[in-house]
Amino acid sequence: MLKNVGKSTFDEITLEKGFYVLHFQNESNKSVTFEREIDNTFIQMHFCLRGNSKFLFNQSAYTFDVLDNRSILLYNPQRILPINLEIQPKTTLVSLLISIEKFHSLFSRESGYIPFLSDENSNHKFYDDQEIKPTISIVLQQIINSSSNSSLRELYVKGKIYELLSLHFQKEEDTNAEFCPFLIDEENVLKIRKAKEIIISRMAEPPTLQELANEIGLNLKKLKEGFKQIYGDTVFSFLLDYKMEHARKLLESNQHNVNEVGLQVGYSTASHFIAAFKKKFGTTPKKYMQSIG
Repeated sequence: MLKNVGKSTFDEITLEKGFYVLHFQNESNKSVTFEREIDNTFIQMHFCLRGNSKFLFNQSAYTFDVLDNRSILLYNPQRILPINLEIQPKTTLVSLLISIEKFHSLFSRESGYIPFLSDENSNHKFYDDQEIKPTISIVLQQIINSSSNSSLRELYVKGKIYELLSLHFQKEEDTNAEFCPFLIDEENVLKIRKAKEIIISRMAEPPTLQELANEIGLNLKKLKEGFKQIYGDTVFSFLLDYKMEHARKLLESNQHNVNEVGLQVGYSTASHFIAAFKKKFGTTPKKYMQSIG
């Protein structure tokens, strides 16, 4: 159960037996705690959209954090890991609890590349920590914003959870021999990472692809191919997702109006920013601010 403090909420949706979605929203200035029994047949996936959360196990002898814009996956068939969660102020967390049986039914044909599904690892614990992809962040936000009064909500959320799982475990595009050496070359990988840092730091006025290629010292073809291989998206599609996520966080801070946020992420006119935001999140910036206010 959730030990409530003012402005903190908890929502649990049962999609089917062995398949649950939990949404925590702590808008208060104090930490809140949540406890839930869960057996060792479940995979736990926790997505921290903002803020910080701490999981406590074995009377706090073992702990780990789920930090801002990070997700963790935890599976341990050898030990019961009940959820004992400490949610920091101004934190949004979405958790997915899915039985290994249900997970197998969804991904049985993909067991070759999902580590803990392979026969040799089936009885081993598995832990993974990674940055939340912009595409996943959008799906999580759509789940959070789904109307709790709608009779079709469970169906909608279930569809979104399937989308989230497919994005999270999506195989990288097959690369032929010509491309394989690219990712083996650490210097090229560092250049692509540098390209990502550049477009993020200059999101309001990003360089052209050719200018970016020149700056990191790669030709245009290698920039586009390498960026797609490492980040799973084109340069400007990745940047658009990042800008919208950054805009969302600025709106949540309540320190900027819609026009100011639009300018900070590179939109000279409010109408263009509003249209882009609505396309990504299904609502206008103003309505979004009202929904979290």
